Amino acid sequence: MARGTGVGGVFLRAADPARLHRWYADVLDLPVDGSDYGVMRSDSGETLTWACFPADTEYFGSGKQAAMVNYRVDDLDAVLMRLREAGAAVDDHVEEHEYGRFGWALDPEGNRFELWQPPPGH
Repeated sequence: MARGTGVGGVFLRAADPARLHRWYADVLDLPVDGSDYGVMRSDSGETLTWACFPADTEYFGSGKQAAMVNYRVDDLDAVLMRLREAGAAVDDHVEEHEYGRFGWALDPEGNRFELWQPPPGH
């Protein structure tokens, strides 16, 4: 059965994303490389993307939602189907990139979350 396999990313809404990136890089030594995100690697090689978005972003739902979690999944299409069968609001838009496939849905509280199926071998 298709399932979540971990957390792929954490995204924060920020009034000044660049300043917040620098703060986390300075205070927690997060690997923020001057771009708009940082990637952390576990000892086993799994990655977690951490990023700040502008306060007015629509990428992860309403302005009331301060953060969005990206969940790593092993079969995006099957997980999206399970969510639909469970009555979840699922975005019909799916994105495909060299670094994986992405889909979105809302939990029962109305929080938007992202699903990420990494490419084979990642």
